[in-house]
Amino acid sequence: MIKVGDKLPNVAVKVMGKEGPEDIQTDILFSGNKVVLFAVPGAFTPTCSAAHLPGFVVNFDQFKEKGVDTVACMSVNDAFVMNAWSKDQNAENLLMIADGNADFSEALGLDVDATAYGMGVRSKRFALIAEDGVVTALEVDDKGLDKSSAEHILNQL
Repeated sequence: MIKVGDKLPNVAVKVMGKEGPEDIQTDILFSGNKVVLFAVPGAFTPTCSAAHLPGFVVNFDQFKEKGVDTVACMSVNDAFVMNAWSKDQNAENLLMIADGNADFSEALGLDVDATAYGMGVRSKRFALIAEDGVVTALEVDDKGLDKSSAEHILNQL
């Protein structure tokens, strides 16, 4: 599993562009920027929609005031789902990252086998702060939403 001080792996993920899904390399996303990345097991799932994502939407301005260039939400879903979830949750200020095949989640060592629930391979619930592609804080929730909440991550900045 990735840890504080490690450089983030370079993996292609997808974001929704004007013409549809577009590839973006994580090196480009994180290079030269201070990024808060939080990941959820699934878009539109109960805890993710009711508590995790809304905290980052509500506190977006506070992240910017603390020098964060990008607040990004990632899930093992496709770019169409992430785009629809963004609109549903009024999260247009966030960068919604689709890790459709769990490539980035696996490269981080933060993937989880959820096949018993019919969900395939997913991402663990986590949040990290990266500066110029290097992890400066990492919080992984084993259960619940304590460590990776927006409020907890704001306190890490």
